[in-house]
Amino acid sequence: MLASHADRERAVDVLRAGFAEGRLQQAEFDRRVARAYEARTVGELSQLVADLPQGPVAIQPAAPPVQAYPPYPAVPRTFLPAPPPPTNGKAVGAMVCGVLTTMTMGVTGIPAVILGHSARAEIRRTGEGGDGFALAGLVLGWLSVAGWAVFLVILFLAAVTSP
Repeated sequence: MLASHADRERAVDVLRAGFAEGRLQQAEFDRRVARAYEARTVGELSQLVADLPQGPVAIQPAAPPVQAYPPYPAVPRTFLPAPPPPTNGKAVGAMVCGVLTTMTMGVTGIPAVILGHSARAEIRRTGEGGDGFALAGLVLGWLSVAGWAVFLVILFLAAVTSP
């Protein structure tokens, strides 16, 4: 995997921390920093920081081991992608209610709309995932509500116009 500028900067930060703690001599630090800025892959960067802790030892809390991805078993935690945000529960509920509108003849349309709107507000506020679920629940819920409205208007007009 090709290394980005952010990957190189993270590796240099680890090297700086190791140098500040006295784990590297000045010449070794300079040599590794130069190699970090010339590195093309994440594997090359991981070799440069493999013998150093991932930052100052006194500040970093003990963390459970991270499962490495199979193609890159020696990639340190610094270079792994961030985990995806959790999915909002109301968004999932909106989607389920929206899908169930076809089987419940539209009864779950209003809960889908309510859950969808509250889920989207929470997602904007908290940064959770699931905006697509909430939007799909909203669309299906509003289609159900509109379908019922059209049906009731037709029923009303038929009752009014019949002798």
